[in-house]
Amino acid sequence: MKYFTIAELTRSTTAQLRGIDNTPSQQVINNLTALVDNVLDPLREAWGAPIHVNSGYRCPALNKAVGGAPASQHILGEAADITAGSRAKNQSLYKLLRQLDLPVDQAINEHDFSWLHVSYGPRHRRRYFAIR
Repeated sequence: MKYFTIAELTRSTTAQLRGIDNTPSQQVINNLTALVDNVLDPLREAWGAPIHVNSGYRCPALNKAVGGAPASQHILGEAADITAGSRAKNQSLYKLLRQLDLPVDQAINEHDFSWLHVSYGPRHRRRYFAIR
């Protein structure tokens, strides 16, 4: 983990405001570490500039509070929503992610590049798509 931290991947304003304990288990920490080592750090290295994590691990209560999908990979620590700072930069980051052919499970352009959802898990489906 060169560019990202567990604290960054578990931080949540919603959890703080609502008193939700978002402390990850050791298995979740292992999953977050694998996400960083296999996708986020290599992407950040190639990008050459900071990438901000909007949402990483979400315990089930936090995931419900933010309206996350019941089977979200965020609950397992396998996903992060990231941004490079603007829609244009996020679009370029998404293109770079595809070019690098990193072992993502899913890479999702969320709401016209408002942010990117990236996940890494046992399936490595390399699914790229958009949610409007």
